[in-house]
Amino acid sequence: MKTAFTSLVLWLACATAPATFAAEKVSLINIDGAIGPATATYISRSIDEARTQNAQCLIIQLNTPGGLLDSTQKIVQSFLGAPVPVVVYVAPTGATATSAGCFITIAASVAAMAPATTIGAAHPVSIGGFPSGGEEKPDETMKQKLENFSVSYIETIAGKRQRNVEWAKSAVKESASITAEKALELKVIDLIASNVPDLLQKLNGRIVDGKPLKTAGAEVAEVRMSPAERVFQKLWRPEVMFILMLIAIYGIIGELTTPGAILPGVVGAIALILALYLAAILPVNVTGLVLIALALMLFIFDVYAPTHGVLTVGGVIAFLIGSLMLFNRADPLYRLSLSYIIPATLVTAAFFIFIIGKGLRAQLLPVKVGAQTLIGKTVTALTPIDSRGGWIFVEGEYWNAVSDAPIEKGQVAEIAAVQGLSVKLKTKGA
Repeated sequence: MKTAFTSLVLWLACATAPATFAAEKVSLINIDGAIGPATATYISRSIDEARTQNAQCLIIQLNTPGGLLDSTQKIVQSFLGAPVPVVVYVAPTGATATSAGCFITIAASVAAMAPATTIGAAHPVSIGGFPSGGEEKPDETMKQKLENFSVSYIETIAGKRQRNVEWAKSAVKESASITAEKALELKVIDLIASNVPDLLQKLNGRIVDGKPLKTAGAEVAEVRMSPAERVFQKLWRPEVMFILMLIAIYGIIGELTTPGAILPGVVGAIALILALYLAAILPVNVTGLVLIALALMLFIFDVYAPTHGVLTVGGVIAFLIGSLMLFNRADPLYRLSLSYIIPATLVTAAFFIFIIGKGLRAQLLPVKVGAQTLIGKTVTALTPIDSRGGWIFVEGEYWNAVSDAPIEKGQVAEIAAVQGLSVKLKTKGA
């Protein structure tokens, strides 16, 4: 009996072993593109979710050309206060962690790169500057302040993570950029891994925050972007703001020129709100916005002024230059492509010339239908006409007519006004 009981216990222990010794979990997210507000929110939420799932660590597979300094700071702060180890893995092969990506990689608990990847070029111009934008070429004092801040910031991060401080400073001051192999040699990163399974093997047993990681054979659970995060990540692009601005312009002006249409005004108002939201987080050049506003004014003025299209040509030029200056073209991350600018310029010019212009000119034309068209016409009195009344025949209709001066039957007179169902006459030549 004792032998049977022992066998049963051993069988139950073996049967429950997979559940008891279940594989550890590792959370994974993929950041591929510019660093913006949606990215910072996504990373912060993923850290919280990794903690909730009791994951060994959060792996961030990173490939970015850069992004906003404000969003980068929020990400670094979330790393330094994370309750779980954060591993930044620059991958796949050919990926880059430049500009903001350099700050993020250095701030990680463990920094890893795939072969044939690069890191560096963290000069503050390349990480987008301050979100308020400003002039395309900032003054030297502001430029120096921003550079000094970025140098001290990356120095603090590298010192905190015990990475190569001198190289980190050179990445900001000199835009230094190195390969994964050189980064490992200079102790900028901790390891090189060819893929995620290889990374898990190399992370296994590494001491992070006083605890060894157990990642060998760990279950990888991907944390996906929420629908709202995906939408704002897609919206956070100069091209999207530019298109929203055009929609706002067309919609609001369409509502003003056609009161009561409602739909153009609603669409334009929504687009304007979204464009203003993006303008607050993208480095917008105020000079570009002013030139675009000037272009719109020239388009409208040309409708009323007999300039034979001179103001419209000026508007096209101002709109084109303003669009080119709308974002800092020295930074490829925020540069508007000519494939957007040129069609938008032509469409906007055509919109004002052929739609708004034609509509406003039509409102200035003399009345061609209705009772008002009778004014100025010459008629013959069918009966004697005085202040009490009389009759005329005009435009195939009989009209009651009145006149301050008596008009004899058969006398020619001119219609001076239309008053309800009567016309007021004046003698010819009066």
